[in-house]
Amino acid sequence: MPNYTPVGRAFAPWRRLSCSSLMRRLLIAAQEQRGVAAIEFGLVASFLSIATLNVSDTAVYALDRLEVENAASMGSQAAWKTCDTTHLPATTNCAGLNSAVSTAIQSTRLGNSVSLVTGSPAEAYYCVDSSGALTWVASVSSGKPSNCSTVGVPTNTPGDYITVQVTYNYSPLFTSITNLFGNTITKTSWMRLD
Repeated sequence: MPNYTPVGRAFAPWRRLSCSSLMRRLLIAAQEQRGVAAIEFGLVASFLSIATLNVSDTAVYALDRLEVENAASMGSQAAWKTCDTTHLPATTNCAGLNSAVSTAIQSTRLGNSVSLVTGSPAEAYYCVDSSGALTWVASVSSGKPSNCSTVGVPTNTPGDYITVQVTYNYSPLFTSITNLFGNTITKTSWMRLD
């Protein structure tokens, strides 16, 4: 037997293997099942964690969207409460309108993150047309029309409606993983004042 160095002894058995015995050992290693469950669990767990993060982001988005809808509704209700029928049109005759609406829309859990869209609150005169749709007939600066003849229903009386439109910048919890929705949530609420 040849005299091998310690390094040579470590590699000597592999040098003596024939091609068929090497293939046999590779086949035996390929049939080995130990550790496969851990690898499968790791793959499945990573997909489940991404799904869980998406579900939590969807839930937060839905809650924020409801809060923005509530803020818009509270803003239009504050306009109705603050400006009675003696102060109509409210956008020109009601001094506390803007501050009441701003306070109301920021009273949700989103707080100061909710803001009024430029030009809101807006007010105009609307009529219900023959198909039942609410249709714009005049701005408050031009005065209240006497009837709804412009939309084909002269027996109806125009209503003074105020719209409050709010916006909120939504940011996902996990921006690197999920961004299923847009970054801005905007909602509008209508309220008839007269």
